Amino acid sequence: MAQTKCLSSSEIFQETAADKAMWKLRRYGRLLPRAKDKDGNSSWKVFESNESTGHLELTVLDSGHLLVSQAQELLEGFSLINAQSFLKIQQKSDSLLFLITLKGESRMVRLQFDGSTRALAVEACRSAVERLQEYLPVRTQENTPPCAPHTSTQPCTEPPAEAASATASNVTQGSLSIKDLTQYFLGERDLSLPLAYRHCIAPPGDLRLLLRLCLLDSSFPAFVEQVEKELRELMQE
Repeated sequence: MAQTKCLSSSEIFQETAADKAMWKLRRYGRLLPRAKDKDGNSSWKVFESNESTGHLELTVLDSGHLLVSQAQELLEGFSLINAQSFLKIQQKSDSLLFLITLKGESRMVRLQFDGSTRALAVEACRSAVERLQEYLPVRTQENTPPCAPHTSTQPCTEPPAEAASATASNVTQGSLSIKDLTQYFLGERDLSLPLAYRHCIAPPGDLRLLLRLCLLDSSFPAFVEQVEKELRELMQE
């Protein structure tokens, strides 16, 4: 479970300063289930964005890490890779509600987005939803897909049933099994990988250098053949 600790902005973003998406927040709330108020209900600890305490920001790095910070303090931080195993997100207007379950314990976090008008705050929230949907589904309160940003003059429409069915049959949701991945890599199954599987953590320059070194190694073709053999054996398990 993420703990609040102080970090400088340079420490948080030093490796990926240009590879991030960031949104301003109006409020960040954290449910405290064991802190009871006078009525015996769980209470929220709310952080406000202002000049005195610092501005709240939501950041999603290209590495798949989600960060919520205020000035020089990191309030929330975790990886979105395979987050469907512990995270559920729901959008309502200009806010996102996170339900995080780790090691049998659950907690809730709420983010309210900032904007000079309510409409701009809602648009900012929808923009963040689009980024988060690269890693896991995000539901709205009405359980309907939100309109895309900058298209407020166009109504939201449901895709035709035939198209939705065709898409659902090709896109695998959630985590994939070893057999699914093996069939995919061997070209024996036609599917579209979930977006969480499409993020490469290796920098392009390092990956290119690694490939060159492999291709110059005379034992590399035999290695590739051995990998294919092992994949086919895994597929039979």
